[in-house]
Amino acid sequence: MLANQRHEFSLPEGVHYLNCAYMSPLPKRVEAVGIESLRRKAVPSHIAADDFFDDGERLRFAFARLVNADEPRSVAIIPSASYGLATVARNTLVGPSHRILVVHEQFPSNVYTWRRLCQETGAEMVTVGPAEPSKPSKERAADWNERLLTAIDRNTAVVAIPHVHWADGTIFDLETIGTRARDVGAAFIVDGTQSIGAMPFDVARIQPDAVVCAGYKWLMGPYSLGTLYVGPRYEDGVPLEENWISRRGSEDFGGLVNYEDDYQPGALRYDVGERSNFILVPMLLAGLEMVQQWTPDAIQEYCRALTRSMIDPLRSLGYDVQAESGRAAHLFGIRVPARLQIADIQRRLAARGVSVSTRGNAIRVAPHVYNDEADVQALLEVLTESAR
Repeated sequence: MLANQRHEFSLPEGVHYLNCAYMSPLPKRVEAVGIESLRRKAVPSHIAADDFFDDGERLRFAFARLVNADEPRSVAIIPSASYGLATVARNTLVGPSHRILVVHEQFPSNVYTWRRLCQETGAEMVTVGPAEPSKPSKERAADWNERLLTAIDRNTAVVAIPHVHWADGTIFDLETIGTRARDVGAAFIVDGTQSIGAMPFDVARIQPDAVVCAGYKWLMGPYSLGTLYVGPRYEDGVPLEENWISRRGSEDFGGLVNYEDDYQPGALRYDVGERSNFILVPMLLAGLEMVQQWTPDAIQEYCRALTRSMIDPLRSLGYDVQAESGRAAHLFGIRVPARLQIADIQRRLAARGVSVSTRGNAIRVAPHVYNDEADVQALLEVLTESAR
């Protein structure tokens, strides 16, 4: 079992931070790298031509290793998940007879992108939800996955879903859904922001066409930097930007005026402008190295062991939590009984120093390796007091 890692963070005593799905606290090591990187800019003569490329290549390698991708050049450096999704949408052929599938109450960035594409092409957006959206029954995940599989047909052009639902932690069976999408020729697009880094993710098994991942949550990185993995379907597409560094031969600064129409191979063509960010790239790289040191398997097991004891007491008080088999251990929703006011519970939690998020009528709990029994106990005590 992975030992508690609170010493790696600067969380003050009395703060029960169970909210990594909102954003991770910055590890001390990542903070130190950021400060050191910031100081480099004070003397730009210390920044050489190779520095525009080297850390980015290391970042690609680290993310590719995390998701079991064979080729680091299948990874682009992007500023946000929405940027990656817009890139994918630009390179997806959709017509009036097509359908684009998303899931109920999916994160907005993975809805607005496809809504726009539907408006531009006449395609139909189809939202697939569980049988009872407001109630996470024991069969919720299985039912939801089955509904998704049923909804995918020969008119489906895109299946755009998360691995783990951002509001309640429902796990989607990506391998089975991906197989069905390939059977009908649909593009399979995955938002891995709320899973990659905290639970295993294997592109070799899942075979997604694209995966977007913001870096400021489970990758322990800074805000405004993330990654885009692309499979063969998108490796020769057109980027959102026409920046210099994405062109073939851009490593030769002296030859940049010899304009080159060809892009760098693979996903490098999709890199955001100024992707060499000398502050954020080293920080995200440091965060990824910490995640790899802990391993997603161990993080998942740590969170499961830490929170398992609170579930039955909560259910006995009328709260509803989805069965363990259908949800993630690092992110799950606690549905509040109808007789209680969630705003009142929020005030009680804040007064006790418990940081969680609310999504609809659920309290979203998102622990990590810096949490301990005291954090879980504080949450349980507030919910118990609120139910009486």
